[in-house]
Amino acid sequence: MEKNHAYNHFRTEVKPALVSKLEEFRLLGYNEVSESGLWGFLTRKKWKKVKEDIRIYEIIDDVLCVKVSDYINFTTIDAYRNNEFNLEDENEMKELLK
Repeated sequence: MEKNHAYNHFRTEVKPALVSKLEEFRLLGYNEVSESGLWGFLTRKKWKKVKEDIRIYEIIDDVLCVKVSDYINFTTIDAYRNNEFNLEDENEMKELLK
């Protein structure tokens, strides 16, 4: 998660929206999504470009409009970026394909 993202000061104010979105994810069967994971997605993907005069209702709208598929795609790509696989190693290839 971005420790010093420009929108971090909104986090406590928009916590109810984050909780609501997490409940929606859980209703859809995605129980492993955490508040910090969702916030990390927003800060690293959705809010890459910081808007100087952003309003709190825009932040809340962004939180409530997160699609499960967008979050899952982001975390999948992020996991591949953070793990170095040696596809020439047969054991690692088998582990990856499990």
